[in-house]
Amino acid sequence: MAGNPDSTEILVDGRLSLLGKRWLLRRADDRLALALSQRLHVPEVMGRILASRGLGLDDAAAFLEPKLKTLLPDPLHLKDMGKAARRLADAVRAGEDIAIFGDYDVDGATSSAVFKRFLTACGARVRIYIPDRLEEGYGPNAPALLKLHADGVTLVVTVDCGQVAFDPLAQAADAGLDVIVVDHHAGEARQPKAFAVVNPNRIDDDSPHGQLAAVGVAFLTCVAVNRALSDAGWFADRRAPDLMGLLDIVALGTVCDVVALSGVNRALVAQGLKVMAGRRNPGLNALADVAGVKERPNAYHLGFVLGPRINAGGRVGQSDLGARLLTTDSADEALVLAQRLDAFNQERQAVEAAVLDEAVAQVEARLAGDLPGAVVIASGDGWHPGVVGIVASRLKDRYNRPACVVAFDGAVGTASGRSVSGVDLGAAVIAARQSGLLIKGGGHAMAAGFGVERDKLPALEAFLAERIEAVLGKSPPPPGVIVDAIASVSGATMGLVKNLELAEPYGVANPEPRFCIREAYIAKADPVGGDQSHLSLILTGAGGQGRLKAIAFRAFDTDLGATLRDHGGQPFDFVGRLRVNVWNGFESVQLMVDDASPSWPGK
Repeated sequence: MAGNPDSTEILVDGRLSLLGKRWLLRRADDRLALALSQRLHVPEVMGRILASRGLGLDDAAAFLEPKLKTLLPDPLHLKDMGKAARRLADAVRAGEDIAIFGDYDVDGATSSAVFKRFLTACGARVRIYIPDRLEEGYGPNAPALLKLHADGVTLVVTVDCGQVAFDPLAQAADAGLDVIVVDHHAGEARQPKAFAVVNPNRIDDDSPHGQLAAVGVAFLTCVAVNRALSDAGWFADRRAPDLMGLLDIVALGTVCDVVALSGVNRALVAQGLKVMAGRRNPGLNALADVAGVKERPNAYHLGFVLGPRINAGGRVGQSDLGARLLTTDSADEALVLAQRLDAFNQERQAVEAAVLDEAVAQVEARLAGDLPGAVVIASGDGWHPGVVGIVASRLKDRYNRPACVVAFDGAVGTASGRSVSGVDLGAAVIAARQSGLLIKGGGHAMAAGFGVERDKLPALEAFLAERIEAVLGKSPPPPGVIVDAIASVSGATMGLVKNLELAEPYGVANPEPRFCIREAYIAKADPVGGDQSHLSLILTGAGGQGRLKAIAFRAFDTDLGATLRDHGGQPFDFVGRLRVNVWNGFESVQLMVDDASPSWPGK
């Protein structure tokens, strides 16, 4: 369970921050917060954070200690799951050639890896096929499916794709190839022509677990297949697979697909992080080493350190590298693959930065000083389609609106979009495709992808604007930063940070708590980082009370950084997240700065 992130109040009336944002204090029942802190023996601020997420006295303890034993649903509650599990179990027992057809993002790579590791452990013959982003595009395509069939594959499982691949799957079925769709994207009234379609978000499935990432659905499918094989006596003379040992991969895909970390997802990630800490997967170990992750991994490492490197292969490199890394048992091969992915990630960052600069310049030129409408769309020739999703996310954050970025190659563009809370972008894109505005398109509430002809882009923008305006209005408010609690420099203690770790893993529906640190004086402001682009700060309270390290990433040469460096001795209020910083074996509290504002007297 989680609270409504829009249930807020303006922290400081009539004033925007240095980044032009409103600071919004998340509402919480003070009496409940106190009761939670007393019952759970945690600081009152921790009780406030739990209360603000909609947790009560009866469910807070379970939230702090999520267990798969109680939260993992019966896989057979999903439509077609029984049919899919029996077909896969039969294929394993008969020694059929099985192919996993995955998407090229992290959710697709992890879903593919979970299936391959599980089925291989069952004794199956299985291969992974990841399409090339530039040559084949997203999802199943008929040439690839028919080629797999010609090569002897009799069963294909599509993961993180397939729900709306009507034509390719129909051609595969007509050729005699069995296809099982394992997906989580929004569906339509009709189902693809497949042997089975397992998807909590298919329109005729009433599953309460629509927040599952594809890798979560893949894991449930493996649980169901394991049960079917066990019932058939398959494991009477062979070792059964270690399903729990797959949870490190499941956690990675769940976090990186930015689905809600509530319910079963929270349990999958919490338990998966424990498995990952045991460093049993050679690929994850090598990637962590290459990325410089030395501490115990948490959701931040998955989403912002490991995930982008897995993604980089599908964006600007070789699409199957991520799945290969996650399925290899060779430490030597894992190191080579991890280094290649790290290099591709650096290339991706450079490409992304160039496209983002052009996209922002384009949007600002169109606005000419005005506020954007309900949706932001940017397009360009020669933009790399592998980074349009990341750039769309950056535009969404910058303008606080759903954003779409289109990379044109001639008359046709490949696009990706990201949404804000309350706007189902996937449904809007599906509606646009059904209206004839798109070549193809689909997605879920927070993210979507589509193909569009150049001459239809204006009509598409008008279509999306009309739908989104009905939810947000024509001029949504300035972006807001949600603050969970207010603290002083001296109140930002190691004890507080350690207690905050009890509420991990953080993500959608359970965001990492943000604090407003009031009236902090800047004792030191220096550039840090390999390119000296980050701003390192030492903060103190009034009269020199307390000391708090802080860092503002990529802020040294920005307006924010310039204002903080030229502080003139005046106090500032900061908004950010409190974390443990480890340096040379010494732990200290550090504020990860998201925003700042000059302190106003008398607040």
